[in-house]
Parts: sequence; structure tokens; C-alpha cells
Amino acid sequence: MIEKTFDEFFSRLDKIDFGKHDLIIAIGSGGIEPAKFIQKKLKIPMKVITVNYRDKSNKPKYEDAKLLERKEFKKKNAKILLVDDVSRTGKTLRVAKDYLKGNEIKTCLVNGKADYSFYNLEECIKMPWKK
Repeated sequence: MIEKTFDEFFSRLDKIDFGKHDLIIAIGSGGIEPAKFIQKKLKIPMKVITVNYRDKSNKPKYEDAKLLERKEFKKKNAKILLVDDVSRTGKTLRVAKDYLKGNEIKTCLVNGKADYSFYNLEECIKMPWKK
């Protein structure tokens, strides 16, 4: 596991040009912390949705990622920045994007392949906020 510092995280955050978005959607729980820092930079509203796939030991909990929201996402035609900490299979992002359909969605990950990525490493990263 590779440990990252806040200094390194903020240095990478400063270098990312996110463009213009109307709203940040953080995928809870892993995406909440990085989304808060991005929100501070972009100064736009943030909401949290909960999509779950893995348990605390990182083992699949369900057959597929599962949206734990029960209400319809009413906003349409918004430019949304969807933020999570890590994505390997893309299942969580796929479920979240489906929930947010009707909007223009860009993805942001701390580690993984996305429209905006802090890192795209095979190794696991210990996030500075998880110390």
C-alpha cells in the first residue's frame, strides 16, 4: 500500500482543471472527503449519494454495485462532477451514472481511470484522510 500525504494530494488538486460544473456528487462513503476538497476549490454545491458494492474489508458485498437511494434524482441537464475515491471495476460509477441520467456527467477519482484522476495506479493508496 502506498501512503499519500495531504501536501501531495493538494499539489495534484491544484493542477487539475476541472472546467465548469454546476454540482458535485460525492459517492459515499469514499468519495465524500475528496469531494469536499474539490468543492472548496470549485465553490459549487455538493450532494452525496450512497452506492455500495464492497464491505470494509474490500470484498464484494453484493453481486453488483447497489444504489442505496430510494428517491428520484430530479435535476436534469446539469453539468455534474461525480467523485469517488477508487474505481477498479467501474460498477459503482456505472450505477451512479445511471441514477444521474439526463445530466452531463464527468468523473473524478483519487485512484483509477476517470475524466479527472489524481492517480491511476494498480497499487492501493492509503488516503491522507484515512490516517
